[in-house]
Amino acid sequence: MIIIKSQYEIEKIKKACSILAEVKTIVYNFIRPGVSLKEIDSVAFKEIRKRGAKPAFLGQYGFPNTCCISVNEELIHGIPSDYVVKDGDIVKIDMGAIWDGYYSDSAFTKGVGNITQEDKKLIQVAKDAFYAGFNAIEVGKRIGDISYAIGSYIKSQGFYTPDEYCGHGIGKSLHEDPYVFNDGLPNSGPIIRNGMVICIEPMILQKSKNVAIKKDEWTVYDPLGYNTAHYEQTVLIDNNQAYILSGDNI
Repeated sequence: MIIIKSQYEIEKIKKACSILAEVKTIVYNFIRPGVSLKEIDSVAFKEIRKRGAKPAFLGQYGFPNTCCISVNEELIHGIPSDYVVKDGDIVKIDMGAIWDGYYSDSAFTKGVGNITQEDKKLIQVAKDAFYAGFNAIEVGKRIGDISYAIGSYIKSQGFYTPDEYCGHGIGKSLHEDPYVFNDGLPNSGPIIRNGMVICIEPMILQKSKNVAIKKDEWTVYDPLGYNTAHYEQTVLIDNNQAYILSGDNI
């Protein structure tokens, strides 16, 4: 069931997103060669709590940390470890904040130090695929139109996206209806309405749409070993327009 948000609820989500946007910028700037994934996670935890919010992922479905941190061939749901970031790594951070019972969610990919042109393109395609979906939002159209726009763009760049993982609605729960897939058919799925809040999150693979899960039962990765990218924003549909709530400066 898709939950249409009241203006009261929208304000709560906006606050959760504004906190997340601030923390996201701090975490982005902290990532550099020589810091460990656990240190990155600790910064995110402290900054979210400092702002009076709660980490959205900590304990969610049993997840043990504040951030999902996935490096290089890892795509999503990576558990922060003692791994130390090095020059040339591709680091994906996915995190959220809870403010007064309402959730926010966002992800970015940062290339650390000197990265290849191919990796720069990979990261840019994830972001541009988000905007392809975002720009397809129109009240009265359907969620499948967003999915189709994302998938068409990814394919046009010669990349792939997994079938198993997708974006979602968000509000008093981290994951709500509707599912927002990264590929799909136009004019399919639920109708886009004012008061919907959704997370659009393209996930980019280089050579195949196939993924696997590591022995930790969390980390999703490319079994072919190629670098991956992920980008996500929380989006509000209101007044017949779409708005990025979770900070678009990264």
